[in-house]
Amino acid sequence: MTEPVLEMRGVSKSFGATEALRDVSLRLFPGEIHALVGENGAGKSTLIKAMTGIHQPSAGAILIDGCEVQFRDTGAAQRAGVAAIYQEPMVFPDLSVAENIFISHRDRPRLIDWKAMNDEAEAIIARLGVAIDPRRQAGELTLAEQQSVEIARAISLKVRVLIMDEPSASLSDHEVQRLFGIARALRDEGVAVLYISHRLEEIFALSDRVSVMRDGRHISTRPTAETTQAGLIAEMVGRDMAGRFARMPGQARDEVTLRVTGLSREGAFRDVSFAVRAGEIVCLSGLVGARRTDVALALFGIAPADAGRIELAGQAVAIASPKDAMRLGIAYVSEDRRRMGLALGESIAANITLPALDRYTRAFGWIDRLRELADAADFRRKLNIKAASLTAPAGTLSGGNQQKVMLAKWLNMGPKVLIVDEPTRGIDIGAKAEVHALLRALAGQGVAILVISSDLPEVLSLADRVLVMREGRLAGEFPGETATDEAVMRVAVGAV
Repeated sequence: MTEPVLEMRGVSKSFGATEALRDVSLRLFPGEIHALVGENGAGKSTLIKAMTGIHQPSAGAILIDGCEVQFRDTGAAQRAGVAAIYQEPMVFPDLSVAENIFISHRDRPRLIDWKAMNDEAEAIIARLGVAIDPRRQAGELTLAEQQSVEIARAISLKVRVLIMDEPSASLSDHEVQRLFGIARALRDEGVAVLYISHRLEEIFALSDRVSVMRDGRHISTRPTAETTQAGLIAEMVGRDMAGRFARMPGQARDEVTLRVTGLSREGAFRDVSFAVRAGEIVCLSGLVGARRTDVALALFGIAPADAGRIELAGQAVAIASPKDAMRLGIAYVSEDRRRMGLALGESIAANITLPALDRYTRAFGWIDRLRELADAADFRRKLNIKAASLTAPAGTLSGGNQQKVMLAKWLNMGPKVLIVDEPTRGIDIGAKAEVHALLRALAGQGVAILVISSDLPEVLSLADRVLVMREGRLAGEFPGETATDEAVMRVAVGAV
């Protein structure tokens, strides 16, 4: 094997008393896809930020081609050929595709030759095997197309190390395969690709070598062909996960908490009817684009339905806004933590108490901070939220712990109906098991739970009933105990 293009040698990083990385060494080689796995909070994000100049190591060294370097910012890392793309693309939505691709170029003339720039952007995009008009606004693109634009930007900067951090979390199966093709093509051109994912099947399908991190430490690195999923999981979590995702017996009661009849919204979904009983977990499955989230947005009043009937405990209700839904005891945990889930700049405690703020408000609008912190501390204990302080911004948490804060935020309302959209998207296997256990416990307390998930193993392990949507309509229903991957997928794709 050739010399590594990038090497992390004994890197540590501390934030006050918190040691996020401890003596981590990792080598990335040209022409290789190197996978990095570990639970949320294992230190993967901090390691990436050290590689890309966002953080500077407290100890240790970063080497490029065997020479020690210091990246003071992301620009310095990019000039050395190190770039990253993330789960949620970071494009400038009001700029064109071409402008996004070349925005980091400092050597381009101040007087722009638009035709030349668009032609050059088109040539780079063509290398990725995608068809995107370089003149289009980036905000009009799908997530997969925005990721392609970010990869094109990296290529334009002569990328030598490309870090892909959970890039497939929001993509359809077809888009994931196209992403894999791009990653392999870059590898074949001599780029070192660092691929980070919680989807272990992707690790085995794509990577040449795999490294495991746990608690800020490097645990192992080996050829992917020389390990197994069970072996990786054991190293990631440091405990046996066998049986954590086995299906549990149903806890549904007789009374129907939520009933939806003929619910429709023009251009989104039509004639959707189903019921969720107290203590029941109903999973809404289907392919990306089946419009499952649109149903959830209607039930929570974000994008109300045009027609149909919603009943709570047998009484017809009108839901025209999230305020209506909250007043009726409906909570919605969005799949989009950044836009609709958390106020990332606010404290963890403030996020947890936000939906029930009236409960903490005293005379003259003062907030009872002691009570707020006490209740937040109770949820931190119940949900095992790993945080140095409840006053820290929610944006400083790992993805799995942000997900738990979102759940705590709505559980603090005491909901009768809990709608959870992609509850474990982008979180590790340990946090996933904890979220599943929490949802089952809530069902045991009589909460009616509607789960939207694209993860079939998750659906099959959680659901008392599985509803399948296709092209805006309910296409099938299965009792949880008889649902199978094949049966659900056949309905989802219309092969019935």
